[in-house]
Amino acid sequence: MKLAISGKGGVGKTTLTALLAQVYADQGRDVLAVDADPSPCLAGALGFSDTLRAKLSPISEMDALIEERTGAKPGTVGGFFTINPRVDDIPERFSVTNRGVRLLEMGAVDLGGSGCICPESAMLKTLFTHLLFRDDEVLVLDMYAGVEHLGRATVDFVDAMIVVVEPTRRSLGTAVQIKKLAHDIGLKRLWLVGNKVMNDDESTFLRNESPGLPVLGILPADTAVQEADRLGIAVYDHVPTLRQAAEQIAAKLETAIESTS
Repeated sequence: MKLAISGKGGVGKTTLTALLAQVYADQGRDVLAVDADPSPCLAGALGFSDTLRAKLSPISEMDALIEERTGAKPGTVGGFFTINPRVDDIPERFSVTNRGVRLLEMGAVDLGGSGCICPESAMLKTLFTHLLFRDDEVLVLDMYAGVEHLGRATVDFVDAMIVVVEPTRRSLGTAVQIKKLAHDIGLKRLWLVGNKVMNDDESTFLRNESPGLPVLGILPADTAVQEADRLGIAVYDHVPTLRQAAEQIAAKLETAIESTS
């Protein structure tokens, strides 16, 4: 199962990614969580220790590796380099495991416009495609507010994109944009998850104002999320209300995916 979690920065997509990854790991599944956000923080949400986090480094910042695999130094534009470098060993070599969740930090590359081609982007695009083609694990992708890592060639391998929103019109506006971008590349399996929802009125607002996306579930507002971050422990362990909600979302998602297959 391949899941992409998207949403505007600060809405809680990393929180949901961490919750779902641990839910599936606790079910005994092989889970690979990928932090594809420009500002990676999934390790913290998963409760990785400082020692484990020190072993992580975004692939996009591994200049020597990128040059070795592509034949060009990062930042090179317009030169000759391999556009389909070897990446099959990267998930195992550069991921770190904790409590059944393997974490890989992909990082981000400023493409500088849709026409920009550079070694970093070639490396990440090839790696991303490789991850989607692996069929022996649950892949959970913590993405930026968009679909820039996806393309028409890989979209069929994404079982679902979950758009995380807060109960505000501005947040729902971002969901509209993500939906359009997703549909433009042929991705139709989208669901909405509300986060930081304080009461029934806000829950009703999300369900009524959703931009044509089925609402998969609601994560209630809980100050224990911030407390978990301060303490450096997993949200999954410290916030039982969110853990229970995530378990329900995971179960509902699998049913929804099966019904659309």
